[in-house]
Formats: sequence, C-alpha cells, structure tokens
Amino acid sequence: MNQFSNQQRPNPFADLKRFFRDSSILPRLIIINTAVWLLIQLAFIIGWAFNRSDLIVEVWILDYLALPASFELLITRPWTLLTYMFLHTSFWHILFNMLWLYWFGKIFMQYLNQRQLITTYLLGGLAGGLLYILAYNIFPVFEAVMPQARALGASASVMAIVTAISFYIPNYTINMIFFGRVKIFYLALALFIIDFFMIRHGNAGGHIAHIGGAVYGFFYIYYLRKGKDISTLFPKVTYRKKTGHTIKRKPRAKTKKASRPVTDQSYNKNRAAKQRRIDEILDKISRSGYDSLTKEEKELLFNQSNKK
Repeated sequence: MNQFSNQQRPNPFADLKRFFRDSSILPRLIIINTAVWLLIQLAFIIGWAFNRSDLIVEVWILDYLALPASFELLITRPWTLLTYMFLHTSFWHILFNMLWLYWFGKIFMQYLNQRQLITTYLLGGLAGGLLYILAYNIFPVFEAVMPQARALGASASVMAIVTAISFYIPNYTINMIFFGRVKIFYLALALFIIDFFMIRHGNAGGHIAHIGGAVYGFFYIYYLRKGKDISTLFPKVTYRKKTGHTIKRKPRAKTKKASRPVTDQSYNKNRAAKQRRIDEILDKISRSGYDSLTKEEKELLFNQSNKK
C-alpha cells in the first residue's frame, strides 16, 4: 500500500522534465530565452577575463540587440524590435519573466492554441517596444536619456500573454501565497495599475513596454471574441511530441471527396448553430470556470481550437 502511495505522489521535477521534452512552442520560448541569457553570461565571463567586459557586452551585444529609444539608431538596427524580447542580462529578470511565462503560458494553452500563443508573444512584445519608443520621443522628461536608452527583456511579451488569457477566462483562479485563491483577471489588472503608477519611480521604459504588451493582449481578446483572430494571418504552428520510440504511421488510403449533400443555406445554418454553441461554452467558462464544463463541452472546445 505504501509503495502504491509513493508512486502516486506528484513529482514536480518529473512534470518539468516532461514539459521541456515537449516540442511545443511554450517550452521552446523558455529555452530560447534561457539559451540567450547563458550566452550573454558567457560573454560577461570572457570580457571579465580580458578586462573588456563593458566592450564585449555593452557595445558588441547590447548595443546591437537591445531596442534603442532613438529613431536614428532604430533605423540602423530594425532587428532589435524582435531581438530585444529574448534578451536578458540579470538572473532575477529572466527568472521572473520565465516563471510568469511558464505559469500563464500553460493556462493559455488550455484554452487557445500554439499559433495564438506565439503571435501574442511576438506582437505583444512589438506593441510594448513601439509604445516605449513613442513615449521616449514624445515626452520631454525622457529627452536627456533618450539617445542612450535601451529596452530589453520578455516582460512586454509575457504581459501580453497574462492579459490576454486573463480577459479570455476572467474567472479562472490560482492559489497565491498570503492571498489564497485569486481570479487571474484581478491579478492582471493589479499588474497593469502597478506598472502605470511606477513609471516615474525608475525603469520607466520597462513599465511603459509592459503597458504596451498588456494593451495588445486586451485588444487581441476583444477582437477574438468578435470573431477576428489576428493569429490566422500567420502560418499554423504544429509539433510532434517526443517519445522514446518512433511510431510509423500507415499511409492513409486515398478516398474521393464526396460533394456536400446539403444546400448552402443548410450548411450556413449548421455552422451558425455550432458557433452559438461555442459562444455558450465560453460564457459558461466566464461565469463558472473551465472545471464547470462537461466532458462533451470540453471536447467540443478542444476540437474547435485545433481547427483554428
């Protein structure tokens, strides 16, 4: 009996191992961010050994990969709009960003798909970067520091994911130390408010970029609920789970496509009815949470998300 209990005990390390062995987009994003951070730490060590740490990291790396606030520099380094959102130098910076990405990315993937996750990450980071650049070029308070200002980190991208899923399923709750069960909607709202009021207390560019990512996440879900999904403009993301052995799939027999045995009017009517059913399930999630769904409703929602 004790042996059985030990086998059933949750193992967080085994869960993490399975997570990172998965080839889906979420672990890949975390691995890419971590790999870039490790390479920068290696550059710090090499620079330290040759008394050239500032030259190697600050000039050769950050100056060409971090996002400049100056339009003149941005024109010569347009790729920084992408590279900055994978760039970290501080251990605590990447740790907290990757923890938030892991926690909320897993929730995101319960209800939406991989293509929606990667586009929210990238476009949320882009929105945060653009708002940062605009703010530094518009407001006089940044005039003195604007030529040297650089933005880096995945925070804007992570905020876009946090905000998007929090508005998509606002009644989803998580356990927090000292607070107990908290709806993620209130958590996202609190983060937005904190960023807004902390702008003038240091790291203004970072807080502005967070706000830009959050605003993108909100509007993405707003238009998604209206049936407009910007992620469909991008290629569909597919992956195969890693297993200990290779499965050879039998070739499918070719079948001749039969013509649709219903009229266009009947087809459109059935399609509208299915969409109404999906909307009812989403409303139910909003009111009572995902766990309130029946098995049939979960399967219907899962199948619909895979078709996107």
